[in-house]
Amino acid sequence: MEVAGVVEAIGAGVTNVRPGMRVAAFTSRAYAEYCVSPAFMVIPLPDSVSFVDGAAFLIQVLTAYHLLHTVDTTGPGRSVLVHSAAGGVGLAAVQLARAAGARVFGTVSSDAKLGLAKEAGADAVINYVKDKFADEVLRLTGDRGVDLILDAVGKPTFEEGLRCLAPFGHLVLYGRAGGAPDPVNLSVLSPKSQKVSAFSLPTLTRGFPDKTRESADRCFALLREGRLKLHVARTFPLAQAAEAHRYLESRQSTGKLILVP
Repeated sequence: MEVAGVVEAIGAGVTNVRPGMRVAAFTSRAYAEYCVSPAFMVIPLPDSVSFVDGAAFLIQVLTAYHLLHTVDTTGPGRSVLVHSAAGGVGLAAVQLARAAGARVFGTVSSDAKLGLAKEAGADAVINYVKDKFADEVLRLTGDRGVDLILDAVGKPTFEEGLRCLAPFGHLVLYGRAGGAPDPVNLSVLSPKSQKVSAFSLPTLTRGFPDKTRESADRCFALLREGRLKLHVARTFPLAQAAEAHRYLESRQSTGKLILVP
């Protein structure tokens, strides 16, 4: 779904890119040496960003950015709980929330991932498989809970997440790695004026390309300033795509896996 490289050719009427330009792009078929992408889904890549980092950037960083700054408003005085905080989106979300001045908590699925999320800037990291993360979050926040929860896990974390959501808090579901959660009864949310919503990046990239490019430029600036770092777990030759999938499915990976032609 995301690639980085050099523009080989452009179609008639395309003005935002030119042949020879370094770019990152969204595409429907990325496992290839040459890809075709609609012009509005192509973003110029700064010279300071490698192709590997460019390929790791688009989906995960922009998802994290818009979860924090489009779906919600994150800044000083706010608190955020990031599930899967050692994954690609999670690591980006921890760093971006920290850069915005928020207090950040994270959950991970194993003790081996605790350090990575902590290094990214989380104030506290909890192994949600071993511990009741809601109890720990409530303890750390003086029983208030957090303002925003970013949940890509789904069923295993959803109900417990609602338990540690602050008054007027917002839980955003942007994935269902552990299965879809049960339907929410609004009577559970109304006593504390809480809300639950969903987010999918393609809604933004396909419908609001100018906003996509603008947010990419902001995140590239954070990369240049050293306030955002991309974590590429491993690279694989394109011919070893099957091995990369096996590694991903093993749940050993943290950060991003990249295929290199």
